[in-house]
Amino acid sequence: MSALMKREHYEHIRTAGRQLHEGVRFHHDDPRGRGRSGFGPGFGPGGPWGAAGAWGAPGGGRRRPKGDVRAAILSLLGETDSLNGYAIMKAIGEKTDGGWRASPGSVYPTLQQLVDEGLIVPKGEGRGTEFGLTDEGRAYVAENTDDIEKAWASVPRPSESATELFESVGRLMGVVGQFRHGATDAQRTAAVEKLDEARRALYLILAD
Repeated sequence: MSALMKREHYEHIRTAGRQLHEGVRFHHDDPRGRGRSGFGPGFGPGGPWGAAGAWGAPGGGRRRPKGDVRAAILSLLGETDSLNGYAIMKAIGEKTDGGWRASPGSVYPTLQQLVDEGLIVPKGEGRGTEFGLTDEGRAYVAENTDDIEKAWASVPRPSESATELFESVGRLMGVVGQFRHGATDAQRTAAVEKLDEARRALYLILAD
């Protein structure tokens, strides 16, 4: 490949990467986006208030753990024909039970890096561009299987008690949501009193 063709090839890939990033940013910034529970961002299984949030990680779990994005992408592409950036982020969250939520800012530059290394190749262009392993990429994955799989082993999973706690919070929010339109003012006032009682009780548990 000539130097000019190579530059044009990489410029095409970078443009596709920027378009992909913009598409995912639009998806996440869309005010209509809601978690699976129906109470908006953060209340789905992958959010901090979801059933599989990262809050159950060691040390309180408030700081979301980060893993080896490069290894994770290679591992996922080794299991399927091709994936786009959004599907990769979703698969990382699902494979770690929500313990690792990769961001567009970490996934898309890594995809570009892997393209430059010749390990993956884009299929199509624009927002839906998918990526698959090249022959060299498949050989690399086969030769480094143990190291690549460590990307998943290093991510702490939420504890069983944390999962149960936030599943309970999700059920509570399901009931609270019904008070928005399906309750009288007197019922809402009574609900506030009960919620305040529960909040104080939870503080007492933490203080114990």
